[in-house]
Amino acid sequence: MERGGGGAAPGPGRPALEREGLELLQHTVGSLLSSYGWYILLACVAIYLLVQKISRSAAARPSSQPAAADAAVEPDVVVKRQEALAAARLRMQEELNAQAERYKEKQRQLEEEKRRQKIAMWESMQEGKSYKGNLKLNQQELESGASTSSTVPKPKPNKKPLRSGGYNPLSGEGGGTCSWRPGRRGPSAGG
Repeated sequence: MERGGGGAAPGPGRPALEREGLELLQHTVGSLLSSYGWYILLACVAIYLLVQKISRSAAARPSSQPAAADAAVEPDVVVKRQEALAAARLRMQEELNAQAERYKEKQRQLEEEKRRQKIAMWESMQEGKSYKGNLKLNQQELESGASTSSTVPKPKPNKKPLRSGGYNPLSGEGGGTCSWRPGRRGPSAGG
């Protein structure tokens, strides 16, 4: 009979054991969440964001691989692109060389003009004449020659001064709303 009764006894004892285990589990999980709940939540959010970033980068990779495959399939397009790039570079280099030639020619002309001025100045000094007048005439000729070139100097607007000529910040005049005066030099009025 004990065996028969023993079969019935574990039945009612088992839920008590399960209840005890459940209470222990709830107590353990509750204390764990109360102690480390925010850390666990932040870790879950970080893991979620990391998974999202990895999935985006994985989605971007297959799209870049077919582009590389297309370039490998069509080498003619790559060759044409490189040839066009080389032609553009060559064209830009030729333009730069032409500009450098023009600049050198202009510098040669200026040097020649300066040499002529020096010769004229030397000759006028040998004759006993003043060379300052010749220098001014030559400068006016250069300015008139420069004005006929492609660059036109802009007229300078008349600038008015920011302050009147008699302004002196140390004098206490001329100005602002502040009228500070130093205190008296005598003994203090206190008692």
